Amino acid sequence: METLKKILKNKDILKRIGITLFAFFVFKLLTYVTMPLIDASALTSLFENSGFLGIVNSISGDALRNYSIIALGISPYITASIIVQLLQMDIIPVLKEWSEEGEVGKQKIARLTRYLAIALAFVQAIAMTFAFHSSQTSLFKFGVQSWATQDGRNLWFLVYFYIAVVMTAGTAFMIWLADQITMKGIGNGSSMLIVGGIIISFPGTIASLVQYYISDPNAALPSVYDGQGTFAGYVLFGVSLLMFIIVLIGVTFMQEATRKVPIQYANRPAGSKFTGRSESNIPIKLNTANVIPVIFASILMSLPMTVFNYINWGTGAGAASAQNWLGQIFSYDQPIGFVIYIILIFVFTFFYSFILIKPEQMAENLQKQNAYIPGVRPGSETEAYITKTLFRVTIIGAIYLVFVASLPIITSMILGHSYAQIGGTSLLIIVGVALETAKQIETDTQEKTYAGFMR
Repeated sequence: METLKKILKNKDILKRIGITLFAFFVFKLLTYVTMPLIDASALTSLFENSGFLGIVNSISGDALRNYSIIALGISPYITASIIVQLLQMDIIPVLKEWSEEGEVGKQKIARLTRYLAIALAFVQAIAMTFAFHSSQTSLFKFGVQSWATQDGRNLWFLVYFYIAVVMTAGTAFMIWLADQITMKGIGNGSSMLIVGGIIISFPGTIASLVQYYISDPNAALPSVYDGQGTFAGYVLFGVSLLMFIIVLIGVTFMQEATRKVPIQYANRPAGSKFTGRSESNIPIKLNTANVIPVIFASILMSLPMTVFNYINWGTGAGAASAQNWLGQIFSYDQPIGFVIYIILIFVFTFFYSFILIKPEQMAENLQKQNAYIPGVRPGSETEAYITKTLFRVTIIGAIYLVFVASLPIITSMILGHSYAQIGGTSLLIIVGVALETAKQIETDTQEKTYAGFMR
């Protein structure tokens, strides 16, 4: 409450919040601007599942479902950022040198990330449009196909090029909008746009639950609860909301959980005296990798099925058997696919955690700062201790990520529908960004208060 009072009294923070909300409004407005030549209604059936397309559509704020000019959203920039971050790990020496050059190096990396994001957006736009058009869905409006093939000519490359240019421009605008939020608004612009896209879909989720359990006068859903509108329907609707709130509180607590490794600084000369030992700690977050492992695992599981859907398998028994096996392997709701999904989350959690926290580099920095972990010798023993601690913490973090990522799958099986997305990637993103944004706002209000005090 005290922080809220400080925010309301701080005109600069209120201005930043206003700019961020206006950016969200522009973002939402653009999701309704459908791409020229495209019949967005033809894509409705493709988004009835929560696979790869569902993840991308959720991040884009339903822009992909509407096939708007910002259908790709900020996703190409996020992908480019992850690629550049991985390439800095001694894979490309130049990028590693840039990462060590301070502010100048950061600007070079940021510029490279933007160029890579634009290239990825262009390629992704062509590939996605071609895939949708090659499927049984009639993607283009009436007249486009006859124009592209008139007089025996094949002008499809012009259609694809035009759509790719427009969608790439939409992604470039989203990157610019994210930069404006970062500089003039609240929080990290890219993260805020992702959260904004996810939150936009929340009212639709609540509306679907109401239609499934309580009332669906317009028959918007293909199937509803057998006891719709009865006492049991109201109870299950309340239970779904209560479960979401409980999971939200649990995820918030776990996102903040840390394992503190105690360190001490040896005596240091300060003039003619010694300052004595200074005790501190190294905080290792329980969920160091954040939501990245879940996103990678979801994409690796869902992308093959998305591609296979556009392949003509024929009508023979062998084709049916192949499709069945692929469904068993790459579907979350199948035993084999579920196990593979869990294994992938574990693998990516350990991989990304040890990328972010490098025990060897951490042990070296402690030795340079004349610091040590009580009871552990500097050097290789410190590195081994940090590695062992990180390994144990990551095991707990991986189990936590598996639990949260599995909740939507488990609840869909229990409830018999997928309208209540309790847990999952979206919730992890929202909670993580909300906590970081809250910390930034609190820091800004404190800085303002301290400045007034010093005067």
